[in-house]
Parts: sequence; C-alpha cells; structure tokens
Amino acid sequence: MLLVLWDIDGTLVRTAGHGRFAFEEAFRAVIGRDPEPVEYAGRTDRQIAQAMLGGRSGDTPRILEELAAALELRKEAMAVEGYAYPGVPEVLEALHLRDDVINSLLTGNIQANAVVKVSAFGLERWLDFEVGAYGSDAHEERSDLVAVARERAAAKYGEATAVVLVGDTPLDVLAAQQAGARAVAVATGFADPEALRASGPDAFLDDLTDTAAAVAAITAT
Repeated sequence: MLLVLWDIDGTLVRTAGHGRFAFEEAFRAVIGRDPEPVEYAGRTDRQIAQAMLGGRSGDTPRILEELAAALELRKEAMAVEGYAYPGVPEVLEALHLRDDVINSLLTGNIQANAVVKVSAFGLERWLDFEVGAYGSDAHEERSDLVAVARERAAAKYGEATAVVLVGDTPLDVLAAQQAGARAVAVATGFADPEALRASGPDAFLDDLTDTAAAVAAITAT
C-alpha cells in the first residue's frame, strides 16, 4: 500500500485568509490583544501559537481550542471566498479509486481545522482522516508527524509499503526527507517555485491540472 499524505494550505485549497483570521481571533480571545506578525507557511498550528506567544507555551492549548471554534464559524465564508486548487478533486478521486493507495493528510493544522478546510470544498469524501497526522498531535516538528501517520495507517490497514508527502513549501520537502518518505512538490502555494525546486523534491509539479501526470508523480517508486 502507498500512503499519500497531503498538505492542505497551498496544496489542496486556498482559504482566502480565513485560517489566519481565525488564528488572530483565537489569540485575541485568550490573550486580549492582537498578535505580532508571525510566519505561517510550513509551520504547525502549535508552532504558530507559540511564536505568537513569544516562545511561551502555557496558553497554547487554550489558543488551539479557540482556533477550532473560530474557524468553524468561518467555514461558510471560506467556502464562498476560497477554492480548491484546479485539478485537486480529480487527482484525489483518481488515487482514491486505486486499491493500492490510502489518501490522508499531513498538515500543521489541528485535526478539527483540517477537516473544516477540506470539507468546505467537498474534498473529505476522498480522504481518510483517521490515519492522518495533524498539528494537534503532540509533536513539534513536521517530520515527526510522518511516523504518527505511518503508525495509524499500519494499525488500520497493515504496514504501508511506502509514504509520499505532497506539499507546496520547502519545509514539506524537508519533512519528507527527514522522515525517509518521498516528496512531491506542487508550486501552487506561496513558496517561490525556484526555491521549492531547489529544495530537492523527488518530483516537482507546477500544479495538479494534469491528472495522469500528477498521479504518476505521486505513485512513482
């Protein structure tokens, strides 16, 4: 079996800023002020919360709890203002129909928000959330989440023979490399395409509009 782990933001969907807005609202609800600007791309929600807190972690659980509620309230607006990237539904469906592929998520989003983001655009039907790994899992580094997903897939389906991460940032590629997984980079997010290519993914795609090419890149061994 091949375990395909998808990043969400910049790879599957564009949320029209609602993820960031929800984070700012959650921070204000807990801390009582606006957060300082922080980098979001490639970070887990736990890392983002701690960066907003200046490295302190005591209020992180409360912020993540507020974050889930804040994004749920934005789901309808996100569905209207955002979108799934071209080709995403077709590639997910094509992989889902194969007997040798498990589609899931590896994302910095907490699990509740991962589900909200993909279901806002009707993508949930092709994803097995039970074997994914999320920013709500107790791990600081993105690469550590690969082992979490592997263990969950093994418990549900038996040992996956290979793992591939599909993401849009050099940090996604690095996480795959550190975890001994293949990396497929998709240049639909916010990363500079040349920097993304230079990060050394096993395969590089400009986008997912060519279903056959994307499936071939993802399932290559």
